Amino acid sequence: MVRVFTNTGLYIMSELGPHPANAWRLKDGVMDLSRQQPAPNVVEFHAENYPVRIDLSRTALIVIDMQRLFCEPDDGRASRNAIAPLGALLPALREANVPIIWVNWGNRPDEANLPPGVRYPFNRRRLDAPAPFLTAGSTDAQTVPELPARAGDIHVDKYRLSGFWDTPLDSILRGRRIDTLLFSGVNLDQCVYHTLADAHFLGYDCVLLRDCAATVSPDFCIDATLYNVKGMGFVAESSALRAALSDGR
Repeated sequence: MVRVFTNTGLYIMSELGPHPANAWRLKDGVMDLSRQQPAPNVVEFHAENYPVRIDLSRTALIVIDMQRLFCEPDDGRASRNAIAPLGALLPALREANVPIIWVNWGNRPDEANLPPGVRYPFNRRRLDAPAPFLTAGSTDAQTVPELPARAGDIHVDKYRLSGFWDTPLDSILRGRRIDTLLFSGVNLDQCVYHTLADAHFLGYDCVLLRDCAATVSPDFCIDATLYNVKGMGFVAESSALRAALSDGR
């Protein structure tokens, strides 16, 4: 971005906006408000409902709550099942310039914005001495080390099961002209599902990457969640997407 001086002595940026796909541009003394969309980068892969075709230039991966509290220790807990598939998928998506958005619990230290109904599931066994939970910056709130973030990844703190409620997630996505979301993380039937449902209500196209989402809940919760997701979007395996990304190189 180049800064230039106007005849008033003030300077503005020759490109102004949150992302190249959503920016004003100053050229030859004219402020261009038209948007310059990147060239489509389309891939097609198998999903359980139908084969799907998506434009990677308008797609983002949402990774929900892959945090130490939910995925450690390594004691065989089912929430860890999403780690290996995600670890294999992330490099392929980054190579395709698909943004990675980490949506994690990151509560205020004073928990001033958390009503009792949000606190209860985390402290129902110790209501006599509730402890702070998933405070932003705490060890419990850190993403598991097997899935390190990279420069350019986007981080969003959330305070409810849904990553859209009371967060800037929707604004970030719209600012980048994203309309297709790939969903992953834990727990499948809780935070992943509620975030996906809100995305659907907001008009986003939703694809759940089944093997990249896990839960410690009983199997009937998984079955019900997958049934509901197929009524809102699509369910696919990350291996099918990785194969499509490989074929498109």
